[in-house]
Amino acid sequence: MPLCTGVADDPAPVASLSDAITLPPPDLEGPLSLEEAIAARRSIRSYTGEPLSTADLSSLLWAAQGITDANRGYRAAPSAGAHYPLEVTVAIGDVEGIAPGTYRYYPDGHRITLITVGDHRAALSVAATGQQSIADAPATLVISGVYDRLRVRYGDRAERYTLLEAGHASQNCYLIATSRGLGTVAVGAFDEGEVQEIMGLPAGEVPLYLMPVGRIG
Repeated sequence: MPLCTGVADDPAPVASLSDAITLPPPDLEGPLSLEEAIAARRSIRSYTGEPLSTADLSSLLWAAQGITDANRGYRAAPSAGAHYPLEVTVAIGDVEGIAPGTYRYYPDGHRITLITVGDHRAALSVAATGQQSIADAPATLVISGVYDRLRVRYGDRAERYTLLEAGHASQNCYLIATSRGLGTVAVGAFDEGEVQEIMGLPAGEVPLYLMPVGRIG
C-alpha cells in the first residue's frame, strides 16, 4: 500500500514557474463566522461587473486546494489517502493586476501560471450550455479530477472518491465567497471536451465543476 505523504501523485504539468504569479496570503480572519457563512450561502448567478481583487482570487483558490499544513502538505479540502486528485484552473477576465487568460493554480507556493492568453469567458459560457453567469463573472474556477492518482490504491472507487472531494472543494469556495461578499454557483452542465480544450487541460484531467465568481449584483 502506498505511503500517504500528503503530496499529490503525478503533479500537474508546470508551464514556467519562473513566470509564476505568487498570490497574496489568504485572509484567515474573514468578517463572518463559519455558522454565519453557512446560513448565508446561496447559489448566485448575477454579478455587478466589478473586478475581483487578487486577495479575492487568493482566498478562493486557497479554499479550494490551498495548503493548510506546510509540514505535511495537507490541503483545505479532505482527500482520500491525502493523494489529492483535484486540480484547479481559473479563467480570468477581470481580476485586478492579472491579465486575462487561463491559469493553473499550484498549492505549493500559492501561485498561478499562465496556460493560455486572452479572455475565454464567452467560449466557456457557450461550452456550459450558454449560461450567462460564466460570461458575466470576472473569473471562473474550474475544478478538475485526475482519477489515476487514486486508481492504484483505490481501484474502482477512484472516481467516487474524486467526485466526493470535488464537492468538498466546491463547498469551501461557496463559503469563502460568502464570507467575502462574493457570489458563486456550482455548474455541472457543460461539454467536457470543450472545457478541456478552452482551459488547456491535459489528457486525463477531467473537468467536474465550473464556479463563476463575482460581486453580487
